[in-house]
Amino acid sequence: MTAFWAVLRHDLRLILRQGADGLLVLGFFVMATAMFPFAIGPDAGVLMPIAAGVLWVCALFAATLSLERLFLADYEDGTLELLALTPAPLEVLVLAKAAAHWIVTGVPLLIVAPMMGMLLNLPATAHMALFIAMLLGMPTLSLLGAVGSALVLGARRGGMLLTLLLLPLTLPVLIFGAAAVEAAQAGRPWSSEVTALGGFLIAALVLTPWAAAAALRQALD
Repeated sequence: MTAFWAVLRHDLRLILRQGADGLLVLGFFVMATAMFPFAIGPDAGVLMPIAAGVLWVCALFAATLSLERLFLADYEDGTLELLALTPAPLEVLVLAKAAAHWIVTGVPLLIVAPMMGMLLNLPATAHMALFIAMLLGMPTLSLLGAVGSALVLGARRGGMLLTLLLLPLTLPVLIFGAAAVEAAQAGRPWSSEVTALGGFLIAALVLTPWAAAAALRQALD
């Protein structure tokens, strides 16, 4: 746990010092979501049915923007090799970096998403479902992204390859996240969708650190 908190604090200090990643992710999400009312029109009858899908797709693409650099800087300057030589397991370091990514990208999206939902005429009754679904879904995306980032480490055009690897893996989160919001819009129970998202998060917490650590060891060999 000492290693976890040390890496988390180190990554957060670096990210907040630069400040570009968080603003880029948030700016992309806001601009991409805001384009739909201009392209489709302000009609609530048109926007409301697609609001859940638009919010989740935009959040997914926004979260992937900074994933390529999750391990890249440490890999290029040799820090990753030093971290691999420490007594702390690489799995713990992967969890710390995924947590830092979620704090910088997922938390701002979590805060802004209900506001953008209002722009898309998402009813107030669905805002709680959107918040809880993203609270469970966005950490899963960061954990899956850690695996993808480790797999493409050192590859040419890693960002494009990462996107191709990540999108199929994130489909279950996208489907159940949007389904929870749509169920709340229709006045139906949405607990089953949220339970599924919680299950995905638990599975990702258990499996992705091992997969990402194995990919990192392969990249360092």
